[in-house]
Amino acid sequence: MTETRRRLRHPVRVAFVIGDYPEEEFRRREAAALAYASPEVEIGIIRTPASPFVHGLTPAEVQLAAPAFIAAFRQAELEGYDAVVPLGTLDLGVDGGRSVVDIPVIAPTEAMLHMASFLGDRFGALVYHDDLIPLLQAIVRRYGMERKVVAWRASGFDLPDLSANLAAMTENFVEGARRLVRDSGCDVILAMGVTQCPVLLDPAWVEREVGVPVVEGIGAPLRLAAMLAGLHLRHSRVRWRRSRAFERSAP
Repeated sequence: MTETRRRLRHPVRVAFVIGDYPEEEFRRREAAALAYASPEVEIGIIRTPASPFVHGLTPAEVQLAAPAFIAAFRQAELEGYDAVVPLGTLDLGVDGGRSVVDIPVIAPTEAMLHMASFLGDRFGALVYHDDLIPLLQAIVRRYGMERKVVAWRASGFDLPDLSANLAAMTENFVEGARRLVRDSGCDVILAMGVTQCPVLLDPAWVEREVGVPVVEGIGAPLRLAAMLAGLHLRHSRVRWRRSRAFERSAP
């Protein structure tokens, strides 16, 4: 057993990539991420110009954001971070990023699904708006976890409108979670939209209100990223071959 192979990193440095938000909205997301730092886990913030902070989000905006997030992952690696996580349950740039950098790139929705699997069997997902359900269902399907997400509900507001409608969103979110538990037999709630929770709502408070675990997309991927990096685990180069095009290009 060698020192270099078995010694865990301390502290682990995890970068959190935040897109282009209005300054107040950016600070909310920054604070939510930094709240998961600890003596063992250092969290740093990297900004990128792309953002899903638009009305009527479609797959087009998601695809267009990927290059900026991949560039941010490269920046994180160059700055010496041990792992990187993008903001948001759209898992922006993750699949491509894993072929570009040699540090773990952790997808928030993927992390939530696997973490929830340790806590229950029937997941209920809460999104911002009904129009987003097909987009997020496709992401869940990509990870082969569709059978575990048994029901979906929405809090009723588009992303840019959530902060201005906090009281109504809170009521809708909690009632939606209760209905998922009561009507659909869900035993874990997935906050499929980080602005709802944990940016605006405390997941521990929501859990007390609804009576089942609440898994959200900032704490779950950040702590999972730290664990993988601390154990010196990396993405498989059989699954994610190294990109030659990115090796030739400057960051």
